[in-house]
Amino acid sequence: MDDRPEPTVFDLAADRYHQARPRYPDALFETLFERIGRTGVLDILEIGPATGVATEQLAARGHRITAIEPGPRLVEAARRNLTDWPVVHIVEGSFETWEPPRWGSFDAVVAATSWHWLDPDVAFTRAHRHLRPGGHLAFWSATHVLPDGGDPIFRDLQEVYDDIGEGLPPDAAFPAPGELADEHDAVEASGLFTVAAIEHHDWRTEHDAESYIDLLRTFSGHITMAPWQQERLFGAIRDRLAERPDGLLHRHWGAVLHVARARDPRPERVA
Repeated sequence: MDDRPEPTVFDLAADRYHQARPRYPDALFETLFERIGRTGVLDILEIGPATGVATEQLAARGHRITAIEPGPRLVEAARRNLTDWPVVHIVEGSFETWEPPRWGSFDAVVAATSWHWLDPDVAFTRAHRHLRPGGHLAFWSATHVLPDGGDPIFRDLQEVYDDIGEGLPPDAAFPAPGELADEHDAVEASGLFTVAAIEHHDWRTEHDAESYIDLLRTFSGHITMAPWQQERLFGAIRDRLAERPDGLLHRHWGAVLHVARARDPRPERVA
């Protein structure tokens, strides 16, 4: 049974999401469009833009974007954040049920840290149905990775997570850069796409205590913590960083960029 929170839990973090979440590296977008292999302005359907972090980075490259977001507060925030980009249209709704004016209208379907929230029984089918012949699906997620010599605070804090009942499973491990699992088999098993590229991208962000706490407040598991759990965890972060001369922690991120080309013909029915 899937007991993850609903994607709309992020609505509770709409006021801080855009400021707290890291931007994706330029190299990821460069790789994405190289693998798509099309020049000029593309029509892109983005799944789950939240407040428009990736949307902004896509729009800055001149593409036309329709972005489907289920959270009403996130929709409002995205529209405010993207007012300078008339090429962006934010739609409130669920990707699994949204009906476009016309199927097969997009050159690419893109999901930045949102693909894993979708119903896997319909995600590939609907993405394929939205694409023009030869169109592409691209998705990735920003994930915490810990290299050799990485910041020890993350292992240190596991004691606090255990104390508040939010510890990792006994067999859990911190993946290193380049070790994140990919979804090659799932893409190919859909029968609707052929993998064009799977590439790892890594980057690092730097945080003081309050900016890191703001980041944590945008993660679903931390949003849904009880106030006493948040108080205990955030207090521990403040205490540990106060002991450092610069007061900073360094978090490493990894993303596995999947780019897949739609097979033809498109299915006649959509879930």
